Amino acid sequence: MSDNILVALEGSIGLITINRPKVLNALDIPTLIEFENAFQSLEADARINVIVMTGAGDRAFVAGGDIADLNSRQGLAHYQEFAEVVHRVFRRVEMSDKPTIAAVNGYALGGGTELILATDIRVLANTARLGLPEITLGLFPGAGGTQRIIRQIPPCRAKEIMFTGEQISAEEAVAIGLANRVVPKEQVLTVAKEIAGKIATKSSLVLKLLKRTLRDGADMPLSAALPYEQAMIGLVFDTADAHEGCSAFLEKRKANFAGR
Repeated sequence: MSDNILVALEGSIGLITINRPKVLNALDIPTLIEFENAFQSLEADARINVIVMTGAGDRAFVAGGDIADLNSRQGLAHYQEFAEVVHRVFRRVEMSDKPTIAAVNGYALGGGTELILATDIRVLANTARLGLPEITLGLFPGAGGTQRIIRQIPPCRAKEIMFTGEQISAEEAVAIGLANRVVPKEQVLTVAKEIAGKIATKSSLVLKLLKRTLRDGADMPLSAALPYEQAMIGLVFDTADAHEGCSAFLEKRKANFAGR
């Protein structure tokens, strides 16, 4: 693995840093593959309960894709190469059984916003700017952005963001439901880790089942999603952690979850 992706373990929190500050952490195929490998290693690590991702430097989370590289491509090559990789990687993030948090320390444009859309929780620096500016290049979002944003915020606002290509502030991103909170720039990673720390104390197995219930149920009609939830909570009651949590409450002590 090169220095384009940095990985750190902090207790039960895994931290991935996209480390290409000279190009505002723009994503190209080698960087995406390194990111994928790092993410997979954290997913497979039983010690890690939450994965946090951020960008290196003080200007950008991910400023987007490499425009010169995109300009060199024709449709079939793009479909088979970059698009294939970026869709696979972002889908991996979205489908992960471990909670994911984006610590957005600056610009998150194009692919940066599309990566954020695949995460569970988003903490933004007050200087962060989000957007899907592809239309200004004669393109449109092609790393899952058109489909994820339309499912996460009001369609009329999603369309305005994509049709105009204009950037939005961190405050507006929170106001429209695209992110969780805005914090001072110097605190963004600290706050993201604080949230991760709270999540990491919970049962990793129950978090896994909860994430699957939320993710899969969102694609079902309510008439199917409710029985699905009923079945999944039945699985939870078969876990040792569910009974440990209830026992700890009754005994007025801190629960000791084992992830089983």
